[in-house]
Amino acid sequence: AEPLPENYNVAPTNEIYAVVETPSGPQLQVFHWGLVPHWAKERKIGQKMINARAETVAEKPAFKSILRKYRCIIPADGFYEWQAAQTGMTVPVEAGDLALSAEPLKLTKSGKPAKQPMFIHRLDGEPLAFAGLWSVWTDRDAEANPKGLSLHSATIITTTANGTMAPVHDRMPVILPASRWHEWLDPSNDDIESLTGLLVPAPDDLLTMHPVSTEVNNVRNKGEQLTDAIDPSTPDPGRLL
Repeated sequence: AEPLPENYNVAPTNEIYAVVETPSGPQLQVFHWGLVPHWAKERKIGQKMINARAETVAEKPAFKSILRKYRCIIPADGFYEWQAAQTGMTVPVEAGDLALSAEPLKLTKSGKPAKQPMFIHRLDGEPLAFAGLWSVWTDRDAEANPKGLSLHSATIITTTANGTMAPVHDRMPVILPASRWHEWLDPSNDDIESLTGLLVPAPDDLLTMHPVSTEVNNVRNKGEQLTDAIDPSTPDPGRLL
């Protein structure tokens, strides 16, 4: 398969990379982001399955049957989350010992408070490894799919926020440490209790974050500059004002 183009603004239903275990070892493959269970009648169900909650992944019909065997790791440089703007809010940004404070409340054209996008990444700059599940779906409509092609799709498992994420959002992706990658990927490991035991918030000292331009709100923008830190008190070229 052709390598995926660089994309610093991956959106649901885009193609993503994921690592799966194969007879010859771990392999990087391309998946559709938004899990389509093998029993689904239509592919569009994947739009509702971009994430799976760690607390219920072993119970939900769409996920429990694949949790035992079809697990993957989704690599990423980081991810975005949107923090509700508040007058005088403090944005938790580790820049030495400084924290950036927003200026008076910003509003969008609709008059609603603007949300500040944040880029979350590892403190040490290493890639993140999200816990995920994958599935293979084939459209049985011979007219729509005359060649009988199959869709490989994946979902990212989320858990409760750690101390770093809590000021921004109450959920976060499950980030697996390298020491547990093999355990998660091993298809012979079908111990649900031990597997779900891996689906916990990351340590508070793993991640850091900084505010970025609202250019990231437009999925057509995909450049690396989207991850650049900005000063929220200055005009944002991406802001709808």
